[in-house]
Amino acid sequence: MGNETTDLIANLPRKRMGAGVLFVDDEGRVLLVEPTYKDYWEIPGGVVEAEESPAAAAVREIREELGLEIELGRLLVTDWVPSGIYPGDGVMVVFDGGVLSAERAAAIVLPADELRSWAWCDANEIKRLLPAALARRVSGALRARREGIAVYSEDGYVIG
Repeated sequence: MGNETTDLIANLPRKRMGAGVLFVDDEGRVLLVEPTYKDYWEIPGGVVEAEESPAAAAVREIREELGLEIELGRLLVTDWVPSGIYPGDGVMVVFDGGVLSAERAAAIVLPADELRSWAWCDANEIKRLLPAALARRVSGALRARREGIAVYSEDGYVIG
């Protein structure tokens, strides 16, 4: 590539990107984690690093956060997130982690410096523990999983 093209690409806007994984139990409850550095809960996952694919980031984050090696399921949600808690907009994706058996859940090991606890949560607990936009994203992921589709959302609101 010539210098003009290289300069143009170098100056294009950048977006934050995160990848999460939706795990459910036999009762359809969602696995949420409680970070030590935030005042709200989340689904497991984290930042997609430079030159890392979202799928690779999700697998890495589950290894780091829960101590589990997983086979990642399909993409459930692509969610555009406006500036708000963090400066600049971003794109968050959620992959299907499938049903996590009681035996597999018993093997979860949390990094004490990063996560305080984890819990299986129903729809009411999800609304209570998660920020509204993240609760909407999780709701969209549950719908996508149930209906065998992928959804696109903006700030957690499903489009289409």
